[in-house]
Amino acid sequence: MQTRFQELYNSSIKASLMKEFSYKNIMQAPKLTKIVLNMGVSEAVTDKKALNGALEDLTLISGQKPTINKAKKSIAAFKVREGMPIGCSVTLRGDNMYEFLDRFITIALPRVRDFEGVSPKSFDRFGNYNMGLTEQIIFQEIDFDKIDKIRGMNITICTTAKTPAEGRALLAGFGMPFKGQHKENA
Repeated sequence: MQTRFQELYNSSIKASLMKEFSYKNIMQAPKLTKIVLNMGVSEAVTDKKALNGALEDLTLISGQKPTINKAKKSIAAFKVREGMPIGCSVTLRGDNMYEFLDRFITIALPRVRDFEGVSPKSFDRFGNYNMGLTEQIIFQEIDFDKIDKIRGMNITICTTAKTPAEGRALLAGFGMPFKGQHKENA
């Protein structure tokens, strides 16, 4: 059973990318490989229980159990020692990845206050997209009354695109609302 976004990709996005970038083989068309959600918890340095709230939030948002990220080296200025838990992350692939992207684009992003679109400049040179959110409460899975603190998170969308233009075309096909999109397509 394919998700709504998998069917969209297979039925129309792949064909439009083939046409737009003149690929000779269907396997050249860029596709999503994974989505990584990362939440840094700076207060975990002083309060060991602060990480539990972030773990619960990320579990609700992603539907998977997150892994705990530990400090790679000690930094005295931040009172961080090597091996201390300082955040959590989860990697989504397959059906979970498409399901999350669908919920993110159609439900979560429209709930952002004063939303004008996401930056079209946040692509790396390989066509992967990175963005930061200031609050996790835009996701409908999070109950506002039960959260202990508003936290930000990073979202990385990894693709097989070779250039930022290919990555942008792929995400635009899914309906990612880029700033100034009506100007680019005109």
